[in-house]
Amino acid sequence: MRNPNMWRAVRAPFLMGLALSAALMLLPLAALGDAPAPEGESVPTPNLLTLPAVPTPAAEPMPSPGEWDSTRTLQVLGRDGQVAEMTLADYLWCVVAAEMPASFEPEALRAQAVCARTYSLWKMGAKSHEADGADICADSSCCQAFLSREDAAQRWGEAAAAGHTAKIASAVADTDGQVLTYEGAPIQAVFFSSASGATENAEAVWGRALPYLVSVDSPEGDEVPNYRSTVTLTAEQVKKVAAEAGLGADLSGEPSTWFQNLTRTASGRVAAVELGSAALSGSAARNLFALRSACFDVSESEGVFTFSVTGYGHGVGMSQYGANAMAQSGSGWQEILAHYYTGAVLQTGL
Repeated sequence: MRNPNMWRAVRAPFLMGLALSAALMLLPLAALGDAPAPEGESVPTPNLLTLPAVPTPAAEPMPSPGEWDSTRTLQVLGRDGQVAEMTLADYLWCVVAAEMPASFEPEALRAQAVCARTYSLWKMGAKSHEADGADICADSSCCQAFLSREDAAQRWGEAAAAGHTAKIASAVADTDGQVLTYEGAPIQAVFFSSASGATENAEAVWGRALPYLVSVDSPEGDEVPNYRSTVTLTAEQVKKVAAEAGLGADLSGEPSTWFQNLTRTASGRVAAVELGSAALSGSAARNLFALRSACFDVSESEGVFTFSVTGYGHGVGMSQYGANAMAQSGSGWQEILAHYYTGAVLQTGL
């Protein structure tokens, strides 16, 4: 319990000290009125009696779970050249419907939704369609494939449309706002159809290494439609293709000698091959001869070349059929994404 007399003895000097401290604190503030303003700025003279309080700006409310995609809009350049505004949720539905079979496992579809969302944000950051007044386009050769709800329903048929529509909507909603990042930024979340046992390093296809796009095992196989395919071309057709491409290939010798020095990457895809002494990368050969992937062998018999091909797509990032195989084996969408994008981290609502 306090001693009242002792408190009265110390209270008076204590209050006088407070008053003196307050007066000293006001001196620097009064001096600010005479200080010259920095160039391009103004320094107002403070008046502690009349200066109105400055309200603290209210922070933008964070979207609730399940509302990240529905509260973000983007401008989509259609194949008809028109730009349409839509929510990210609606756009992602159209991308997932176009890019992955709706019959796939729900966890594979969720993984695809995250890839589509992440790639969209990465592409928007690149501003490649700024001149068009758009954030992204509906051309799969540039951005991502896009299928309207009406076109999707027509493709699926009346019996399947309702179920597939709900399944894809769930894949988008269940991963709402989830983005794959590396060092805090959205990754280039590329994907493809099916791998020949392993995915490919980014530098083997595009000449630039990315730490999250490295070769990993992929579990799909002969259950994939057209997993193994062949392309046959006559010697004359090969000559014509090489000439039209301007390769400058010397194809004067026997056809059996035209393809030489084929080398492979660690994943089994063709790294390089020579056609009549003209050097081609595996990706260039794939495009030149319209092959489904760069994982191929080439043989010749009686002037006919046979390309034996495995898998489909460029081979970098997530294999869609591999993701479905992982889902069938019990993997969740997070595990699928962690497998195919090495070191990438999931974040919410960038």
